[in-house]
Amino acid sequence: MTALKETSFQFPNQTKFYKGKVRDVYTINDEYLVMVASDRISAFDVVLPRAIPYKGQVLNQIAAKFLAATKDIIPNWVISVPDATVTIGKKCDAFPVEMVIRGYLAGHAWREYAAGRRMVCGVSLPEGLKENDRLPAPIITPTTKAHEGHDEDISREEILAKGLVSEADYIQLENYTRKLFARGTEMALEKGLLLVDTKYEFGKIGNQIYLIDEIHTPDSSRYFYAEGYAQRQADATEQKQLSKEFVRRWLIENGFQGKDGQVVPEMSDEKVKEISDRYIELYEKITAETFVPVDNSAIANRIEANVLAAITHLKTKYEIRNR
Repeated sequence: MTALKETSFQFPNQTKFYKGKVRDVYTINDEYLVMVASDRISAFDVVLPRAIPYKGQVLNQIAAKFLAATKDIIPNWVISVPDATVTIGKKCDAFPVEMVIRGYLAGHAWREYAAGRRMVCGVSLPEGLKENDRLPAPIITPTTKAHEGHDEDISREEILAKGLVSEADYIQLENYTRKLFARGTEMALEKGLLLVDTKYEFGKIGNQIYLIDEIHTPDSSRYFYAEGYAQRQADATEQKQLSKEFVRRWLIENGFQGKDGQVVPEMSDEKVKEISDRYIELYEKITAETFVPVDNSAIANRIEANVLAAITHLKTKYEIRNR
């Protein structure tokens, strides 16, 4: 199976290029972003050596569905989705924090809790919780937004004290985060899933806040199967989940957590296929649709042709507006 590990396009009126952990982002006219979801996979803020076939398509198409389903809550950056792996949208001034919200004690929050810490990002957690327990109420645990290296936990108080976000904007970000999480939780339950935790990113154009990047994908979110959740908690057995956590656990079991001196374990062809299959499984579960893989025999050529057609349309609009 062919995978898209990196891109190197030169689009008309391209003014910038940024390579993220997973996405390649092309800026057009300093006004639009062409965001290509590659098949790269990261964990513990490290890009793993091998790409995962169809992962980019899964992420891009899930994000497109949830962005469309939440635009009544907050406007988002999307203009069009010209290719299975590409989204084109408005260039926003991104806030330098990611808004993480958790409904259950899992992942990073559980690892902190298990280490004896009862305060996560300035939020106090009660005693006596077990891994994957539902929290009394969803909590917001922001992180810094690092272009390289690790995102770091940060509290609401630290964000305001450092002037990273104004208090007025931060209040709006919290409000949007809770509303989006409620919508995502509702949509997940309809498909027999529990939305455990997720993150949202926001940006601004003028005075308007926009939802940006991806939402409710397996890279940005964690899901449990609702059926059997309570019994598994009562029996203290592992939850059945759909998320990238299984990749993190495999890495941990093989001695890697992104720390200095640690080496990423080798990913066999079988492991790559297993991860690809898990991403497709989540797509089909969360969307209730059959995954239709695109023809990846000439990925770069396909993407370039589709983006060029979309950019031509944008260029016409841009030139008309600036006459």
